[in-house]
Amino acid sequence: MLIDSHCHLDFFEPDEVAAVLARAAAAGVEEVVTIGTRLTGSEQVFAIAEAHANVWCTVGVHPHHAAEHPVPEAEAIAALTAHPRCIGIGESGLDYFYDKAPRDVQQASFRAHVRAAAMSGLPLAIHARDADEHVITILQEEWSSLGPFKFLLHCFSSGVGLAEAALALGGSISFSGILTFPKSHEVRRIAETVPLDRLLVETDSPYLAPVPFRGKRNEPALVAQTARVLAEVKGITPEALAEQTTANFRRLFAKAA
Repeated sequence: MLIDSHCHLDFFEPDEVAAVLARAAAAGVEEVVTIGTRLTGSEQVFAIAEAHANVWCTVGVHPHHAAEHPVPEAEAIAALTAHPRCIGIGESGLDYFYDKAPRDVQQASFRAHVRAAAMSGLPLAIHARDADEHVITILQEEWSSLGPFKFLLHCFSSGVGLAEAALALGGSISFSGILTFPKSHEVRRIAETVPLDRLLVETDSPYLAPVPFRGKRNEPALVAQTARVLAEVKGITPEALAEQTTANFRRLFAKAA
């Protein structure tokens, strides 16, 4: 089976979520994680996870929304993870491509989420776009200060330097439909070097549908397309890739085991 480790079911119409999940199951995608992007939306992702036995969730503030409210205290973020269906923190990180929030605010929010991950013992899903150097710096500084914490780089499309730094700190790397795009040669080269026990797959749906569905709405069922390409990159069968990424998910997101 496959697990979509990062999607946004709250971005779909409420009355279609069950059908989306049914199509995922038919494609061999038996579990999904719906990701928090605003703390004010936590109840919505909780409700989706409560309504579907194969859905988990996380809590966090996406860097696009980091300036909408005061940066939350790490303790407040960590407290939300008491919900039984909440298995992680995030997504949080840095996005210097869109710069929808001031960079110092994004950085403060990112650090708060890292500390919440350390407090809770749950993994942090990290969004990184055009900010590799600062993501590396913050991860390394917080690691030195806090000690080890669990994290993954979601929807990886960054450079080799960030991948190597994350792996050196024990992090995992998740690949989305971007891996399948014709021009994503560098992403595939990096994926080839990532140890098998650090790989996850995701859709980031409803965005970034993989080839041959690029340009259409993405949904969890299509993680199978990304997994097929990742298996080719790693030189293993799709079945072996599914088994490995599911085992990796269970180890990283231990609350979902």
